[in-house]
Amino acid sequence: MGHLAQNLDRVSGLIESPTVVRHRGSHSRVMIITGAVATTIVGASVPVTGLLDSYPVLSGQAVRYAIGGAALLAWALITRQPVPRPRGRDLVALSLLAATGMLGFSACVLAAQRHAEPGFVAAVVGASPLVLALLGPLTAGRRPRARVVAGAVLVVAGVVTLSGGGSWGWAGLGLAALALVGEALFTLLAVGPVARIGALGVSTWACFLAAVEGAVVATVTEGAAAWRAPDATEALALVVLGVVVTAVAYICWYRCVSRVGADRAGVLVGLMPVSGLLASLALGAQSLSLLALAGALVVAVGCALGLG
Repeated sequence: MGHLAQNLDRVSGLIESPTVVRHRGSHSRVMIITGAVATTIVGASVPVTGLLDSYPVLSGQAVRYAIGGAALLAWALITRQPVPRPRGRDLVALSLLAATGMLGFSACVLAAQRHAEPGFVAAVVGASPLVLALLGPLTAGRRPRARVVAGAVLVVAGVVTLSGGGSWGWAGLGLAALALVGEALFTLLAVGPVARIGALGVSTWACFLAAVEGAVVATVTEGAAAWRAPDATEALALVVLGVVVTAVAYICWYRCVSRVGADRAGVLVGLMPVSGLLASLALGAQSLSLLALAGALVVAVGCALGLG
């Protein structure tokens, strides 16, 4: 009888009730929406970022991430959520994430646009969904999923169509490729830490680490010139970028990654240029073309396929 009871317990653990399955499916959909919100916020923030064109890049990034980290820490205190301290390998991973996926990514994108048109840079960086679809499963010890890879291929094709490409030089290609690496590492390096210290912990500590790294590099390379006081418009842009585009978007993104996986979440990166297009249309900075509309539709189909 004891053996029979044990076997029945094993079977009952393997066969989930419809209620549990529906609950998990509903939670997964919520996390997908959360990830879509994150990428939409980042994509639509391009006009805000443009307000900082005359502000020192590295010190501006340092201030932005300091504001983001402070906002996340305040949220944790208000909601009484713990923010575990990263240790050992998590601290190393988050330090690399801050250097490559946050500071390095922004620096490479700006530098690449000096040697290539923005559409070309966007097209290269837009390949990150495919990179995540192929490499994301490896961080979890499994093989890439054909459906997710197929969806990522469609998303990349849609982004290339939407961005329109443009002229480029070899320096622009190399810098855009480095930006692509940084974009992928922003997610891949966080997979392990998110599982151990949570999305709030990863977002908070990554922001503070990026703020420190950016401040050090800005001071060493630019000296006192890096720390001029922002004007009213620049100050507002830094606050919006720090609170909304960093604090809110990051925690939404990492919660999505923790639930649906880096590969499936990666297809949502294709929504960034789509939301950027919508923001430009709303501001009257761009007119809707048939090619851009076709690219946005292909991105949507790719997301639907990759997310299942």
